[in-house]
Amino acid sequence: MRKLVTKTSKSIKETSEIAAIFLEEILNIENPNQGALVVGLVGDLGAGKTAFFQTVAKHLGVKGRVSSPTFVIMKKYPIKNKQYNFLFHLDAYRLKNEEELLLLGWEEILDDEKNIIFIEWPQNVLKVMPPNTKFVHISEDENGQKFFEFKKVFKARLV
Repeated sequence: MRKLVTKTSKSIKETSEIAAIFLEEILNIENPNQGALVVGLVGDLGAGKTAFFQTVAKHLGVKGRVSSPTFVIMKKYPIKNKQYNFLFHLDAYRLKNEEELLLLGWEEILDDEKNIIFIEWPQNVLKVMPPNTKFVHISEDENGQKFFEFKKVFKARLV
């Protein structure tokens, strides 16, 4: 990702600007695997994964309230984009293993190149994450400042 490696945000406005740059970059990447575009959101509880997704959803034109899928596991939003039809938001925090994700139709969702998928807690289901997954590691300091690190591979912890 050319413009992004790490970014810092002190406000939701700055987070939204970071999300816009991130979207611009990932939407312009050729997808050699011909499947869904997948982004893993990694961070501690309360780090800002859902807030980042909410700004992404707004940039993609999702109307209405966008909330965490913690208890329902998966939400699907229609989007109007020349390349994509649906934006999925998944939360794997409560999943015990990859099998539970597969039961939700994960493979079918992945197979559709018209889908964009953001999944929180991807480390809980790494075995079924596609190799072209992009990862956003989010952390927060004691002052509420957010740190975004953009990776092409999973990194267990921010250093």
